[in-house]
Amino acid sequence: MAKVERFAFHVPSLEELAGVLQKGLKENFADAQVSVVDCPDLTQEPFKFPAKGICGKPRIADVGGVPYLIPLVQKEKVYDLNTVAKDIELPGAFILGAGAVSSRILGGNAELIPIVQTKSEKKPAVNGSYVAQINPADKGCLLEKYSSKYTDCEFGLLANLYASEGKPGKVIEVKANGRTGELNFVSCLRQTLEKHYGEKPVGMGGTFIIQKGKAKIHIMPPEFSTCPLNTDEDVNNWLKFFEMKAPLICQPVIVSKDPGFDLRVEHTHCFSHHGEGGHYHQDTSPDSVQYLGYFQPAELLFRIDRPQETHLVGRD
Repeated sequence: MAKVERFAFHVPSLEELAGVLQKGLKENFADAQVSVVDCPDLTQEPFKFPAKGICGKPRIADVGGVPYLIPLVQKEKVYDLNTVAKDIELPGAFILGAGAVSSRILGGNAELIPIVQTKSEKKPAVNGSYVAQINPADKGCLLEKYSSKYTDCEFGLLANLYASEGKPGKVIEVKANGRTGELNFVSCLRQTLEKHYGEKPVGMGGTFIIQKGKAKIHIMPPEFSTCPLNTDEDVNNWLKFFEMKAPLICQPVIVSKDPGFDLRVEHTHCFSHHGEGGHYHQDTSPDSVQYLGYFQPAELLFRIDRPQETHLVGRD
């Protein structure tokens, strides 16, 4: 049994959050509008998620961690999203986020874009996840629907997950166009929250679309590094970087400030319907980029199987 630690976030009202985020985004984008709206039906294009919304008992799970991947991999670290749903006291949860695949299932390493309605007493799990891996044929991106090859809900090493009952409801809509600052969209949101709320950690998750422009995305290679990756430079030399084009559908998990659980405070994976996806770093077309996102503040944080030996390498 993995150790589960629990923490209650500071939860501002949606109206307050909208005001705070709009102010922060305007320092980094030419145009930013944040408002409270009804969550769009996420079963529809372009999302095609297995749940309608991101509302109802919102919570964040940080499972495992980068220290299980680097300096050297610990392949025995394997988890299951259905078990995570029980660990976070929300069986049947709808889960979005960013993680690594189970190499036990795939036979190698890859980026997991989890989109899963976990199993409940009444229904089996619906796995809408994607896998982004290096294509052995041309060393490009190979993006596949997880369920096209596999029937489980496993993942490995690490994941940052936003979970809810998957219900419709009020959410924060964020529109941001034309990046003028250095921060990426997710870092801008997170640092805005940290600046405003300080020592009161705020958690947030949901989904956003890069509607126009291009983005810098990485995919981990299929082979784990056999020599220790001890610095960020080592990690970046090992990762494969791409420029990918919009529209990209992204799943961010954001915590404004780590309250002492060795968290990854921001982590975003993305997929598309044109065969591209992976780990989001930054848009590469600041003048033309357009973001549209839907977010919900989380009530609770669950830290699952926190690494005993830790470091800050590879958290980017």
